Amino acid sequence: MIELDALLSDLGALVTVESPSLDVAALTVSAAAVADLVERRLGSRPEIIEGPQGPHVHWRGGGVPAVLVLGHHDTVFPLGTLLRRPFAVTDGRATGPGVFDMKAGIVQAVHAVAQLADRSGVELLFSSDEEVGSATSRALIEERALACGTVLVLEPSADGGAVKTARKGVGTFEVHVHGKASHAGLEPEKGINALVAAAELIGTIATFGDPATETTVTPTMASAGTAENVVPAEATFKVDVRVVEPAEKARIERAMASLSTSVEGATIEVGGGLNRPPMAPSASATLFPLAVAAAAEVGIEGLRGVGVGGGSDGNFTAAIGVPTLDGLGAVGGGAHADHEHVLVADLVPRTRMLEALLTRVLSAAVPRDDLTSR
Repeated sequence: MIELDALLSDLGALVTVESPSLDVAALTVSAAAVADLVERRLGSRPEIIEGPQGPHVHWRGGGVPAVLVLGHHDTVFPLGTLLRRPFAVTDGRATGPGVFDMKAGIVQAVHAVAQLADRSGVELLFSSDEEVGSATSRALIEERALACGTVLVLEPSADGGAVKTARKGVGTFEVHVHGKASHAGLEPEKGINALVAAAELIGTIATFGDPATETTVTPTMASAGTAENVVPAEATFKVDVRVVEPAEKARIERAMASLSTSVEGATIEVGGGLNRPPMAPSASATLFPLAVAAAAEVGIEGLRGVGVGGGSDGNFTAAIGVPTLDGLGAVGGGAHADHEHVLVADLVPRTRMLEALLTRVLSAAVPRDDLTSR
């Protein structure tokens, strides 16, 4: 039986262990906390897979792999956030850093699997670097996705509890402009103003989006200069890109590679790119009806599926042809923000829904003789 008090107790235990991306020491403690939860609820210790950006947690239920339950234990909040926003449950909401994205999803996944009479074929994988692009976990995620043949992603739900049936491709470009410093008052003409060049480039890049294809190209962060009386010799800015159509990835990459400036003598370096391919609606076509039926079984009527602009590790698994359904985690809001929260009333129903969905997926799984050759 899935009990709310147990869900909240485990959620509080995970949220209380801060796990900012790229902080390997903190993520090591977090991975141990996740492993303790898995062992306590499922009866066996998961494998801790060390990585340069922190350890990943991988548990196998035995038997032929059939479904990968996927998530991450890193969060966007720096150490010390917990002092300002400790875990709390008030007015029907659970709050605290990472509670929605996505420690509640981890807890729901573990409790749902714990309810299965036969856990054969189920795998859990919680990575440590999803929030920063999954550079060290991508190969592992793709390997286990191919082996299992089905992926359920416990990222938080979309508005109103909708699951995520499609995602945009996501990436970040970094543009570095090199100029030449000089005194801004005595001889500005002897400098090459990297900030002026960057401003020109930002104006150009802001036109690269295309509403017709839902492509967005958004300059987001910038820095330049060393002092108020010096012509800036360097300027750097970042550009967030989201695409639905695969062809748009190539178009944006060509446009970024061909950037030029009218500021004589300035040079441009462009790095980064789109690291998460789009998750097409076809990836969830077979799984979404199963989720709707599972939701109805536990009293959640009218489960919706929506496409969203954000990316997740489900983008990777969908792109290699593995059926993937995302957004199966907590219902709430405020991901990456101070008002992040989980709606407590939905914790038990969503966990029961995942249990019912896992049962359907496992029942429908077709045995495969050669998993490693895929």
